[in-house]
Amino acid sequence: MNSINASRRVSRRQVGRSSVPFTFGMVNKRRLVATIKKLIRINSENPPGNELEIALWVKSYLKRLGLDVRLYEFAPKRPNVIGILKGRERGRGLLLSPHLDTVPAGRGWRVDPFKGIIRGGRIYGRGATDCKGNLAAGLEAVASVVEDGFLPRRDIIFAATADEECGSRLGIIPLIERNILKPRSALILDANEFDIIVAQKGLIHFKIKVLGKKAHGAYPWRGINAIEDSAEIIHELKKLTFRFKPHPLLRAPTINIGTIRGGDKVNIVADYCDFSVDLRFLPGMDPKAVLSRIKKLIARKSKRYKIEIEGIQDPYEADRRSGLTAVLAKTVKRHGRKPRIKGSEGATVITFFKKKGIPAVGFGFGSKAQAHTANEFAKIDDLFAGAKVLADFIKSF
Repeated sequence: MNSINASRRVSRRQVGRSSVPFTFGMVNKRRLVATIKKLIRINSENPPGNELEIALWVKSYLKRLGLDVRLYEFAPKRPNVIGILKGRERGRGLLLSPHLDTVPAGRGWRVDPFKGIIRGGRIYGRGATDCKGNLAAGLEAVASVVEDGFLPRRDIIFAATADEECGSRLGIIPLIERNILKPRSALILDANEFDIIVAQKGLIHFKIKVLGKKAHGAYPWRGINAIEDSAEIIHELKKLTFRFKPHPLLRAPTINIGTIRGGDKVNIVADYCDFSVDLRFLPGMDPKAVLSRIKKLIARKSKRYKIEIEGIQDPYEADRRSGLTAVLAKTVKRHGRKPRIKGSEGATVITFFKKKGIPAVGFGFGSKAQAHTANEFAKIDDLFAGAKVLADFIKSF
């Protein structure tokens, strides 16, 4: 039994635990909403990182469609799901890839972040925009394509990956490096409002550990206050200017201090302080040269310090005239949306395809300025329209 016939036999069954029936040959809005609700209700916060439950649910969904589905795990309870819709010919095909994990929900929510509450045409919850809305739209598009009896020329690969929010070392990176994923082209479903992302900044995540000397808080001159030294370093970091060539799709480089901790007690001179830094840089900039400048800056403020590099991700720029970008833009336009070729200030996984020479662009249907926020939401109509665009694109490309 081939995969298309198999899918038609199960077309009225449940997908995963959803009771919403399939509809042949078209994107099903009711099923899409049921899918995004279910995905939001599965906690996949990273850290701590545990994509097992959501990966098994996605695996079940894809298997019921008749795809060849496998899990690839590079750490316990951190699986990646890869489903393949076989093409008529052997050879590399198109990859569609959202991610499974989310950042932690955090505080400040007016609704339960793991309920998938719908209000005013929006669905609220952690991951609604980043990236479970895109995951749901991708799954719905694949379901629609399969139910329509479409047989692609080459394989359509759907990869729902782990660990994107913490660097992808357990997700897309080993999948590409080990040649588990070898597509001809890659469409990364991790963007907002139908933007087509063809360029993005590079990323350096590092931690600065400053050491001081303990003393009684009443006699601070007897010690060296690591918190105060860190404050001066942070002040200088925020004033740091870079040499760079302006980019038509990207803003200037940025530095953000993400976390800070130090000291033991109010009446003790702090002998340690650690803080983490998020630095975004443009294509053409050398990350080694940037780090060298930062080390010299720190050395002027502290005699004892250590820098721990937690991750470096290269900037990326795709050919804006490529077939992948052109067909995607035409498909978006055909569905009444204005295609917008843009750059991303944030880091998606498109950059990891660079070493393998695989064209990759970002695309998605989340809501602007919602990723990583309290009360995160996505617009249901955008997810529905996005699933239709994706289904059309799969057939067109």
